[in-house]
Amino acid sequence: MPDLLANLNPEQHAAVTLPNEPALILAGAGSGKTRVLITRIAWLIQHGLASPATILAVTFTNKAAREMMARLQALLPIDTRGMWIGTFHGLCNRMLRAHHRDAGLPATFQILDTADQLSAIKRLMKGLNIDDEKYPAKNLQYFINNSKEQGLRPKDVDATDNFNRKFVELYEAYDQQCQREGVVDFPELLLRCFELLAHNPPLRAHYQARFRHILVDEFQDTNKLQYAWLKMLAGQTNSIFAVGDDDQSIYAFRGANVGNMRDFEHEFNVRHMIKLEQNYRSHGHILDAANQLIANNSRRLGKNLRTDAGHGEPVRVYESATDTQEAGWIVEEIKALISTGTSRSEVAILYRSNAQSRTIEHTLVNAGIAYRVYGGLRFFERQEVKHALAYLRLIDNPNDDTAFARVVNFPTRGIGARSIEQLADAARLYNCSMAAAIPYVAGKAGSSLASFANLIGRMRAETQQMSLPETVEYVVRTSGLTEFYQNEREGQDRLENLQELVNAAAAFVSEEGYGMDTPARSIPLRPGATTAPELAVATDDPNTVVLDAPGIADPAQNPDTMTPLAGFLSHASLEAGDNQAQAGQEAVQLMTVHAAKGLEFTAVFITGLEEGLFPHENSAMESDGLEEERRLMYVAITRAKERLYLSFAQSRMLHGQTRYNIRSRFFDELPQETLKWLTPKVEAGARWGGRSDNAGYGRDWFARPGYTGPASSTPAPLPAFANEQRAAETGFRIGQQVFHTKFGEGTITALEGGGTDAKAQVKFKRHGEKWLALAVAKLQAVE
Repeated sequence: MPDLLANLNPEQHAAVTLPNEPALILAGAGSGKTRVLITRIAWLIQHGLASPATILAVTFTNKAAREMMARLQALLPIDTRGMWIGTFHGLCNRMLRAHHRDAGLPATFQILDTADQLSAIKRLMKGLNIDDEKYPAKNLQYFINNSKEQGLRPKDVDATDNFNRKFVELYEAYDQQCQREGVVDFPELLLRCFELLAHNPPLRAHYQARFRHILVDEFQDTNKLQYAWLKMLAGQTNSIFAVGDDDQSIYAFRGANVGNMRDFEHEFNVRHMIKLEQNYRSHGHILDAANQLIANNSRRLGKNLRTDAGHGEPVRVYESATDTQEAGWIVEEIKALISTGTSRSEVAILYRSNAQSRTIEHTLVNAGIAYRVYGGLRFFERQEVKHALAYLRLIDNPNDDTAFARVVNFPTRGIGARSIEQLADAARLYNCSMAAAIPYVAGKAGSSLASFANLIGRMRAETQQMSLPETVEYVVRTSGLTEFYQNEREGQDRLENLQELVNAAAAFVSEEGYGMDTPARSIPLRPGATTAPELAVATDDPNTVVLDAPGIADPAQNPDTMTPLAGFLSHASLEAGDNQAQAGQEAVQLMTVHAAKGLEFTAVFITGLEEGLFPHENSAMESDGLEEERRLMYVAITRAKERLYLSFAQSRMLHGQTRYNIRSRFFDELPQETLKWLTPKVEAGARWGGRSDNAGYGRDWFARPGYTGPASSTPAPLPAFANEQRAAETGFRIGQQVFHTKFGEGTITALEGGGTDAKAQVKFKRHGEKWLALAVAKLQAVE
């Protein structure tokens, strides 16, 4: 028999050999938690304390379950096929299949994935003639899933208003539809399995007698229903061996409840809580930074990572003037790493928001460095970006059938597959484009198609004299894309990407030497020409250009000359196509910090460390928001093995506008002796340019009004000139008393943006501080 305990450190050894009672293993990043979990199972079997059939092991991904099976088979010569090792959904599916009659399901019940579930909800709403603008299908899907994850059936949901009462009614109708059709969605698997055990005492007793040992990986990511299911299986006598790290709980937006770890400790009277603090991944300076940062969180079980690998390289910090300069510095550092032998795939660039990737991707493409967006798509391949580009292509060329087919019914405008099929038939019959064939389609389909053609025609006419960035912004809004994604429960990332497309257009105009005010569809002069480019005016026909003065380049004679819009569309296609050219190459890894959890890299760049971006501005509106952001930063730091780079920019093109930023508060929470500033360090409160006075204010201060660093929670007073500027932009001023219909009376503590983008931070008497969009919130001034 193999010596399973060989090469375990003392804490790992203690965890593996614990007696059969509830235990909580606090496993820090890179501390070998998977090894402990697998060795624990093997040790129980090897010593006759358990048989494979009495063990239930829960993981969060199928990949982790397969890895656990493979490593167990490598450790012990046992047949693992009968073991219950899998995800929550996988194990519940297995139990429901075995007891489908007791669960009220057909033997052949089918599982709806997320997309199938949304289709079923839309079909239900259409059959009930529900207004999908008032009750968006995506929002109903979120409501149903959230209710199920809380263990609530329609009768249990507390509906406080007519809107929610309607959602409850639709939830009940959806449940009935699924029951009739013999299908279950993912949350239903767990809820139905929980109810099966709760309502069937003999069956519950059977499984409690069988699974004497329950082991759970990533316990910090469990939601309310998952924890309830585990408790029911454990009963009064079984042990739960819970492995997790409360400092890496970053999925609250998915329903994960980090409080389950504290509840488990108390409810199960856990006597053994073992901390795995020996880190086998990172050097000392990186761990010191992570430890000191996370120590600022108040509600944690507490541990301190250590390593025998030495201090290693200091954490490098870079401050740039712009996000473009930040991306350029990152690329130069990556080139240096590659030249010293670091593999491209061992370099990761992490960011808080998906929209940040666009500038970095563009710089990598220009430098000829292969990259891969992990767990996502490259910027120009993202669905919402491709939709916007399709509308732009139709403005540039209304006969583009590929673009036409992509957006003719997106957002939905009542043009179904049958209508499009009729149109395609007419186009083939008359040998013309789909747009040109619209007059040949009769009836309601023809009317709907004509309305779409009118929309494209109106956008083409309206954008005739707009610059490229203005054109992109106008098309995104007028096409209905903005409104569509605003109504999606999880559409914020897509909206940010659409706003970033406007920034991409502005960057393209600048880099290619076009005038910023050059109309997107005019033929501008290239460098060296003598006639003013504004004399070249595009007509309503995208293929015709009126040349108002001699000396302007004729595109027919100079094919290299193209309109800014045509050039931008070509640029987008080429950058998207670069993905195929790089296929199979070793590539730098780009990803959000959320996507990086569980991964490790030799060198890690954490970008955009600015107030409002990381930590994200939304964290101010949530009770545990800042602590979750700090846990996210902790996860980002602990991905690095040898080199860690932190960067931030004084100004950043984000969400469709230039933002002037102050560095993230996280810098003040890191041990300064571990940091190596590659640019002169500017103390908190100091400025990076713009108007200033003796009080020490500058234009960067306006990006997060009132921020004074972690040493103080009291916003600094705005200087008079700043408050006047904000009042002019928003109609409100700092310190003003206001009233909100839901939150009551409050005081404005910060203002941001202007026009339709204006936001206010209000400190309400009963509800604390909240950021509100002034265009939506309808604040009333209190005299």
